[in-house]
Amino acid sequence: MAPDRTRPPLLLVTSLEPADEAAWREALSRAMPDETLASPDHPDAARGAEIAIVANPPPGALARLPALRWIHSLWAGVDRLLLDATLPQVPVLRLVDPALAGAMAEAVAAAVLHLHRDFPRYADQQRRHVWIQHEARPAQGRTVTLLGLGEMGRASAAVLRTLGFPVQGWSRSGAASPGVAVASGPDGLARALERTDILVNLLPLTDETRGILGHDIFARLPRGAGLVNFGRGAHVVEDDLIVALNSGHLGHAILDVFATEPLPPGHRLWDHPGITILPHVAAPTSRASASAIVATAIRSFRETGTVPVGVDRARGY
Repeated sequence: MAPDRTRPPLLLVTSLEPADEAAWREALSRAMPDETLASPDHPDAARGAEIAIVANPPPGALARLPALRWIHSLWAGVDRLLLDATLPQVPVLRLVDPALAGAMAEAVAAAVLHLHRDFPRYADQQRRHVWIQHEARPAQGRTVTLLGLGEMGRASAAVLRTLGFPVQGWSRSGAASPGVAVASGPDGLARALERTDILVNLLPLTDETRGILGHDIFARLPRGAGLVNFGRGAHVVEDDLIVALNSGHLGHAILDVFATEPLPPGHRLWDHPGITILPHVAAPTSRASASAIVATAIRSFRETGTVPVGVDRARGY
């Protein structure tokens, strides 16, 4: 199918490496063969484009698009995008992809099992050439608390429950989630933390959640609790994390996201014995799946002329 040249082109605006952007362009073109994908450095395209598809666009890159009506992010998180003060006041859609939720649920289960079965302790023993077997607790005796019960949190909870873990959740709304004891508010969070063996963070990054994984949270956890951060790097107060690990109050932390990425080679987190570092791989975006979702939203707009509803900018998601 040839592109329909009577339609305004779609803008693809990213700060990705050239090869990565080219791969995304190919995937999007396959999903939307009747659309034209253009770059913002083409003045005619920039003037006429109604839709921008973005992945970490450079600050200011969307400021001078007079016909722009809405923006679709290729990422599930849009916190970085919303920090751009020049971002036009048009709806911003984040990627909501069931495949992404499934991938996150796999990663959460793997991380929880890693901590549950004492793999960090055995890795340390291997480094020291020590052979000691430790008693294993049943999954039913170890409570997992999820911070954030959106699509990814609910998918993660379902997998954890099939493995036998009691699962608690905490969310802003406190909305019910099947098989999960849900809390909300500061008091609800405090009570949940006191019964937590492994804490998993899947929260979006907002003004309210920035720095949430700090002293106040760590102090309420039972001694030896594990931490998994698959949310955002800015959720963690690194100084407080180091103190909690060094004191033994936190048993081990698995971190997939960081305030600066890639994590600089000399960063102190790399060599801390209480930390497992992953290079932002918990829930990689599938180009094919994401492109199909973007294509569906654009096809609906072309057919109806209705601009889709975007994220709540005040909440950040």
